[in-house]
Amino acid sequence: MPAVGPGDVPPAVRMYEMLYSSLVSQLLIAVAELGVADEAGDSPRHVDELAAATGSDSNALYRALRALASVGVFTEVTPRHFALTPLAETLRSDVPGSMRDLARYVGMPERQRAFTHVIHSLRTGKPSFDHLHGQDWWSYFADHPELGALFNGAMSSMSRMVGSATLDSYDLSDVNLLVDVGGGRGVLAGTLAERYPGMRALVFDLPRVVPEAEAHLKAAGLSERVQCVGGDFLDSVPAGGDTYVLSWIMHDWDDADSVTILRNVRKAMDARSRLLIIDEVLPEGDVPHFGKFEDIVMMTLLTGQSRTEAEFVALFERAGLRHVETRPTSSSMSVIVATPV
Repeated sequence: MPAVGPGDVPPAVRMYEMLYSSLVSQLLIAVAELGVADEAGDSPRHVDELAAATGSDSNALYRALRALASVGVFTEVTPRHFALTPLAETLRSDVPGSMRDLARYVGMPERQRAFTHVIHSLRTGKPSFDHLHGQDWWSYFADHPELGALFNGAMSSMSRMVGSATLDSYDLSDVNLLVDVGGGRGVLAGTLAERYPGMRALVFDLPRVVPEAEAHLKAAGLSERVQCVGGDFLDSVPAGGDTYVLSWIMHDWDDADSVTILRNVRKAMDARSRLLIIDEVLPEGDVPHFGKFEDIVMMTLLTGQSRTEAEFVALFERAGLRHVETRPTSSSMSVIVATPV
C-alpha cells in the first residue's frame, strides 16, 4: 500500500482531527488566563520560569506550549525555551490589537457550558444559554457586572480590529458627526476620531456602559470631540448625525428586533445621512467563512444570526432604507452601506 501523503488524509482521520480541534481553543483560553504571553516578553524563556511566573506546573505548561507551538502559537527555539510568534503576541495585554480579553471572554464557563448544550438549540431553535441559566444573555450580564466588564473588554478588542479594517477600506473624511449606535466603550469612535481630526462623534449605549466609555475617551484625550449618551436603541437613537454606525451589533438580534433598531436609526437620520453596518456578510453555498460559525454562537447564546447580503437588504426594505453597497475589509467583516429611501 502506498504511503499516505499530507494531502491524502482519509476522511476518518480528518474527522478525528476535527473532533479534537476544540483543544486548541481551550489551550489558548488557558494560557491567556494565566498571562503566559505577558510573561514570555521579548526574548525566549525557559518553561520553568514561565511556570513560576504564572503559578502553573512546569511539565504541564510545557506540554501545552509544545502543542500550541505546533499550530504556530509560540515557538520552542531550544529545548524547553519558548518565544512568542506573531499569533502569540496577540495574547499579550500590552500590545495594539491585543486579543487576551477576547480569549478570556470566550473561555467564560457560562459561555462554554452553553456550547456543550448546543443540541438544545438544534432541537428547539432557542438559545441553550437561556435554558441553562434561566435568563437571557443580556439580563445575565446585568446581574453579573464583573462578567459584563469582561464582555465589554472583549468587544473593545473586536472594535480595535474592526476599526483598523474599516479605516483601510472606507473613507470617512467627509463626516461631521458620527453616531456609533451600541458603541460600547467608545473604542471604534475614538479610533475614527483620531484618524479624522475634523470629525465629532457620539457614542450611544446603555447607561451602565457610559461611565466606561467616558473613562476610555478621557484617557485618550478625546472627551472634547466624542460625547457619550445613555439610552436603548430598541427605543430610540439620537438624531443629528450625518453618519450612523452599527458595528458588530446586527448579528446579536433576530429579524424583528433588527428591524426595530434600523427603523429607530432611520427616524434619527435626515435625507443626507448614511448608515454603515460593520458585520459579517455570509457568502451563499459551501464557500468557507468564519461568520458561518459565528452564526452558531448567536444561535446558542442569543436570538440573533449572521446574514447574507440578501437578508440585510430585506431588513433594509422593511425599515425604510436602501442598500447602496457592500464593501469587504481585511477582516471577516464587511461594510454594508445604506441610505434613507
